[in-house]
Amino acid sequence: MGALGYIVAASIAGGLLSVVLAAAVSFAARPHWVGVLISFAIGALLGASFLEVLPYALGNAANLQAVSATVLGGILAFFVLEKLVLWRHFHGDEYEGHDHHADGSDHGRSGLMILIGDAFHNFVDGVLIAAAFMESPALGVVTATAVIAHEIPQEVGDFLILLHSGYSKARAFALNLLSSVAMVLGALVGYFALQAVTGWINTLLALAAASMIYVAVADLIPSLHRRPSLGATAQQVLLIGLGVAMIWVVGRLARGA
Repeated sequence: MGALGYIVAASIAGGLLSVVLAAAVSFAARPHWVGVLISFAIGALLGASFLEVLPYALGNAANLQAVSATVLGGILAFFVLEKLVLWRHFHGDEYEGHDHHADGSDHGRSGLMILIGDAFHNFVDGVLIAAAFMESPALGVVTATAVIAHEIPQEVGDFLILLHSGYSKARAFALNLLSSVAMVLGALVGYFALQAVTGWINTLLALAAASMIYVAVADLIPSLHRRPSLGATAQQVLLIGLGVAMIWVVGRLARGA
């Protein structure tokens, strides 16, 4: 199987597997599983970024400062992008709050925003998976693994919002599955675009690292602080460590070490 085949297979697995597993967790109504998944995902994202993606980007860089600047700029860009999404969501609720149902649902408005945002996020993940596989099959496997790990808790949250917005379980599953197609599209666009402009691969790897670091530190870690007890903290640290260990093992296996 060539690079394109691996990229398509990884992006399909990344989108489909995360949606199916998230649906299983959401429909089983076990909310405490989400905390476990989040802790594990944090470890996977940080492990993939610092143990795999960044070393590849720095190792191939002619200018180490340029790679560091790209990571820094990426983190700031993701911060601004998330702020814009939150601003749009806040003003939508503020000015259109009279349209909410008596039971708290909102005619699917929040669900629609979630689906649009998720499709864009999946598209970007697909591009990053393509860039990783074009640099190294081993790096592609690690990146796809980290994407799947962090997509599952995110998709669980998306399912819960869709259900709250009035969607049936079947429709929520179908729409989430449809949005996951954007990951395959992003992978294909990334592959063919990077064939023409190979010099962008290192920049995209740096942005992939920035994305993983930002999602782990800004989006996921704050949710763990809601359970500050010593027992919960010990569990979180253990699960984060397991996520890092999984990436280390996957990386070694992918390289045949």
